Amino acid sequence: MKIFILSIFYGTFFIISPFYWGFYAHSLINRMAVYSLPPEMMVLYKPHIQFITEKAVNPDRRRYAVKGEAEKHYIDLDHYGDSALFILPIYWNEAVEKFGEDSLRANGIGPWAAYFTFLNLTKAFSERNHSAILRISADLGHYIGDLHVPLHTTKNYNGQLTGQEGIHGFWESRIPELQATDYSLWVGKADYIAKPQHAIWEIVAQTHSQVDSVLLFEKELSREFPSDRKYSFEERNKLTVRVYSKEFSEAYAEKLNGMVQRQMKKSIKAIADFWYSAWINAGQPDLKSLPSLEVEEEEINPDRLLKVRDH
Repeated sequence: MKIFILSIFYGTFFIISPFYWGFYAHSLINRMAVYSLPPEMMVLYKPHIQFITEKAVNPDRRRYAVKGEAEKHYIDLDHYGDSALFILPIYWNEAVEKFGEDSLRANGIGPWAAYFTFLNLTKAFSERNHSAILRISADLGHYIGDLHVPLHTTKNYNGQLTGQEGIHGFWESRIPELQATDYSLWVGKADYIAKPQHAIWEIVAQTHSQVDSVLLFEKELSREFPSDRKYSFEERNKLTVRVYSKEFSEAYAEKLNGMVQRQMKKSIKAIADFWYSAWINAGQPDLKSLPSLEVEEEEINPDRLLKVRDH
């Protein structure tokens, strides 16, 4: 995670620290998805729930270390115009043929990346690969979760085009950070997805339909709140961090009318459904008999030369 220093005043550092569906939310979403799995899958996932929880953030860490990772987290639908969902092929090969791979990657490949990760998970189940199942499950949870964040579907991903810089982390991190302990996140049992590619694009369409509200409500509230009420300062890791105030955050959440909680619940349900569907498609292998192996820690070393957008 990058940290930006804003100013130094009387020896105190004031910083803004960006988050992503935040680390807290991604971890919570993956964790809750485990509880929707059937007993036949729970025998593997429950003993490793801490791994699934902690490694939910690995794809974000990988963004700054692996070329080609960053574009897996979003898709700028508005780059393709108002008819994006009608002109974009849901199948990768058709999309490449129509727009070219470089162009697609430049504007995000989130939906296709999620589907390919789903296929990789299915393969891991088929091969009864204990480590791969857990690692790819954590990754898939992250990618599916990202597709439920409205600002992951627009080129105005951080409000930088409308003078609303910082709204990305505000919506997907600050709000859950303050309110998620009061959310009811049980979503019921996982269901089988017969057409995963179609399901992914349905998620994207539903998520993107909320972009205007996310931006509009913040702008309206910003007119009502002077800067000293919109922001406040908190101590984190022995540093003073500028954050959106609790008052402003609560007012924004109220205007959104539960949107963040709804999207978190939809993320949890979709993740459990995709995990379950991968297992079904692999022939429902017996996970209880898998050898209990320690999952190798993924080594992720940031590449300072890698330029990616904070999204």
